[in-house]
Amino acid sequence: MLVIGLTGGIASGKSTVSHLLASHNIPIIDADVLARRVVLPGTRAHAAIVAAFGPEILLPDGSGALDRAKLGAIVFNDESMRRRLNAIVHPAVNRAMLWAVVGCWVRGEKMCVVDVPLLVETGSWKWVGKVVVVYLSKELQLQRLTKRDNSTPTAALARLNSQLPLASKLDYADHVIDNSGSLHDLDAQVDALVRRFHRDAGWTWRLAWLVPPIGIVMGVWRLAWRAVKRARKGRGKKKGSSFGREGAIELTSTDTS
Repeated sequence: MLVIGLTGGIASGKSTVSHLLASHNIPIIDADVLARRVVLPGTRAHAAIVAAFGPEILLPDGSGALDRAKLGAIVFNDESMRRRLNAIVHPAVNRAMLWAVVGCWVRGEKMCVVDVPLLVETGSWKWVGKVVVVYLSKELQLQRLTKRDNSTPTAALARLNSQLPLASKLDYADHVIDNSGSLHDLDAQVDALVRRFHRDAGWTWRLAWLVPPIGIVMGVWRLAWRAVKRARKGRGKKKGSSFGREGAIELTSTDTS
């Protein structure tokens, strides 16, 4: 099974691309959805967050649900708190994504898409077969963000600058979708990409599904080969690890696309 990692940035149109891919009957595993699910009352992550941040970060309605706005305000300007939250939530999301991918394989899916805003920042790109980056210029990204959120250019620019630049993510991409044009242009690019994925998956996905040991070997080989190619391509380049501020906010809201 071909596992595709989809990523982008705030106001890049990643969510639109995800919906277009889903229209081709490709299963979408949405990290933002899972991030909400793994912190529901009664989960281990929920209990760990309450223990770390105190009961004051719960909604006052007695439901036991997290007050995401309050939690986001706490971690946005406090690096240590942000790291603490990420240390709780990221492993839980990763486990949920893994089980979701396994579920797709068990159902005999030819491919699936893992939609992860922080695919590059968290290193999750290493565990997918293909990386797709939705890209547009920073100027257009700023323009769309300002219009979408009805915010000032200064506020929108501050949010953009808190993220890893889209241009930096291009180094990790196997495929780039340029979202500088119309929705029709975007749809055409997605159609072409889906056809490419079907060619890449070929017939071996069925063999890997029917004979699990072969699938495991093929998966390990694909990931190892990607790691070698990435090491050759990115040797000497910095990964921009200082851009982590939106990481925790991604866990408390879904505004990264």
